[in-house]
Amino acid sequence: MVNVAILGYGTVGSGVFKIINDNNSHIARRAGDDIKVKYVLDLRDFPGDPVEEVLVHDVDVIMEDEEVSVVVEVMGGVEPAYTFVKRALMAGKSACTSNKELVAKHGAELLEIAKDNNVNFFFEASVGGGIPIIRPLIECLTVDHVEEIQGIMNGTTNYILTKMEDEGADFDTVLKDAQDKGYAERNPEADIEGYDACRKIAILSSLAYEKQVDFEDIYTEGITKITTVDFDYMKKIGASIKLLGLARKEVGIAYSMVAPFVIFQDNPLYNVKDVFNAILIKGDMLGDVMFYGKGAGSLPTASAVVSDVVDAVKRTGNTAMVYWKNEKRILGSVDAFTTPYFVRVKGTGIESEIQDKFGEVQFIEGDPSLGETAFITKVLSGSEYNDAAASFDVVSRIRVSK
Repeated sequence: MVNVAILGYGTVGSGVFKIINDNNSHIARRAGDDIKVKYVLDLRDFPGDPVEEVLVHDVDVIMEDEEVSVVVEVMGGVEPAYTFVKRALMAGKSACTSNKELVAKHGAELLEIAKDNNVNFFFEASVGGGIPIIRPLIECLTVDHVEEIQGIMNGTTNYILTKMEDEGADFDTVLKDAQDKGYAERNPEADIEGYDACRKIAILSSLAYEKQVDFEDIYTEGITKITTVDFDYMKKIGASIKLLGLARKEVGIAYSMVAPFVIFQDNPLYNVKDVFNAILIKGDMLGDVMFYGKGAGSLPTASAVVSDVVDAVKRTGNTAMVYWKNEKRILGSVDAFTTPYFVRVKGTGIESEIQDKFGEVQFIEGDPSLGETAFITKVLSGSEYNDAAASFDVVSRIRVSK
């Protein structure tokens, strides 16, 4: 019998509780031992809920119980989650979490503490929710150098952009629709400004390039400036716009960012719609491989957490090898990052001036009543783009996935 404690009985915590109880015999067969939820920690009471039988309000009960082998942290936020997980690991208990803020901030440190105490710290659900991505990256792609990661890592923003593209609705209208349907929070800042995706690409960048990538160092741009006019141009060139988390390594320099990108139909991410997420990994030997599915929700996310619990049980007394040093990875400047740009500038009949500043470009026919000129540049560094764009009144600028 393996005893598990769940910290937090919210959306994900209740899903973990349900899966372990409902699929107990199946999980036991996969884990090689029976797994039981001995405690659930929450400040609230849940009258009439089966969790009442195992509910506790004091974390010390869990930490001091030597019969608890695995702690599941699904509280969210950095504190007190960090303190609780660190304490559990130091007490010889493995820990599993879906908490992207915690992992992005303290992942390398917690992995080291787990190693020192011969236990495991697992966080499969912290990036893709129910989409498996962490374990494939650290266990299945071990012979490849990861050249690039592109990911649609936030279902809310993907839903908004899909609706803007397919229905021609403006950003504010679609955001309200997303909130009404429960896809977006009342305060949607973390999603629409790219902060949620930033934590996730920080984790993947750290794992891919084996050193700590601080999310504060990642250039982050949201979707609030994307308009239906941008999508009108996309229809003319057979492209779409997606908010991507991106990590790329070029000539020994690692880049990481979150920003809207124009992507064309030959990119596997092009057809990822609505609340679905997808992560595309480019390996130097394997080539392209994509992981796709719903990136959030109670049971999909909880399923990934319970899979980590099973792995922790199977690895009892054996710490998994994860290459993520606490040493900081210095990222390349966004001004040095190279990519083409989709640009709209005010004015017509200025093609020669545009070519003079930007070099060879692809012009896109637009609505004459807009009084603007749209085009896609050649591959430019950020600083080269800024120098060229300084001569024009730019209406919109979106990077293009190359």
